[in-house]
Amino acid sequence: MNLDLNLDLTTLKKLSNLIFEFGFELRFDNFKKVVKSDSILNTTIAMSTPTLVKPFLKWAGGKSQLLEQLRTKYPPALKRGQIKSYYEPFLGGGAVFFDLIQHYPLESYYLSDLNEELILVYQVVQQEVEALIEFLRVYQHRYFSLQQEEEKKEYFYDLRNCYNQSRFNINYKKLSEPWVRRAAQMIFLNKTAYNGLFRLNQAGGFNVPFGKYKTPKILDETNLIRVSKLLQQTALQVADVNEIASQITAPANTFVYFDPPYRPISKTANFTSYHRVAFDDSAQIRLANIFKKLHRKHAHLMLSNSDPKPLNPEDTFFERHYAGFQISTVSATRMINSVAQKRGKINELVITNYDYTY
Repeated sequence: MNLDLNLDLTTLKKLSNLIFEFGFELRFDNFKKVVKSDSILNTTIAMSTPTLVKPFLKWAGGKSQLLEQLRTKYPPALKRGQIKSYYEPFLGGGAVFFDLIQHYPLESYYLSDLNEELILVYQVVQQEVEALIEFLRVYQHRYFSLQQEEEKKEYFYDLRNCYNQSRFNINYKKLSEPWVRRAAQMIFLNKTAYNGLFRLNQAGGFNVPFGKYKTPKILDETNLIRVSKLLQQTALQVADVNEIASQITAPANTFVYFDPPYRPISKTANFTSYHRVAFDDSAQIRLANIFKKLHRKHAHLMLSNSDPKPLNPEDTFFERHYAGFQISTVSATRMINSVAQKRGKINELVITNYDYTY
């Protein structure tokens, strides 16, 4: 029989499950007809645009806000269906990966980072997402049960201390139950720490202070489950960029996106501590040489970095080390400066070894 939209709870749950399965948002104004029987719910729905999976971590220099600009700079071969493999050796929040896998299905995706803590979290989301969600549910419930900011702050620092101490007992080479707890702690810290930063001191301890957020979204269950499904299609690895470059066996059919720790544009902008190993100018030059090596093998390459020109027009670092390649800029809003007046719009470089303008 035909029904109106005054649906009972059981029917709503069925609809929600149906829509979640296909990745669509529930929009009651888009329903055309709802038919209910004893054994099956038949629906004719004017479906809205699929809800896209988004990065599950906040990450300094994340590319979510730049995707509209970056899409115009993707390799033309990607749009022609000639790219088969994608590599991202500085994974971070993975915004470009999540964009590509949902718009350009490829045969293989290789995601890596030198930060073993980061890859641990991705592997847990990939392989143990249900257990991870239960840990996060507990952390979220406890955090929001605390009424005073000082109580939340104390809980944050207790959990941060636990996270730092437990690293000495983690086997990073074999997934185990302690991985799940550690991944949940990192996600909690990522959502509640200052500006969502991930920063390590020289001893390898996480040292970002409390963020004072009123209602941080510690657990986004729906997105985590969808992320996990996408990660089933990926290979995850802790590795240096040079090691990853040596693994590329079919460069002509490969797209590589490099998003390294940015070269500081001023003495006070030196935030490269995502890992205990510093990423200084010598590391930037080694990366430029890897870029050139893969270019000679005909891989499709895109790289992001800071633009020093607005502050120092005489700085030709990138022009010198990427001579002959296409260098353009995108506009970003960055919020990681500790001085609020110095946050805001900046330019960032995008360097490619192909022409995307035709």
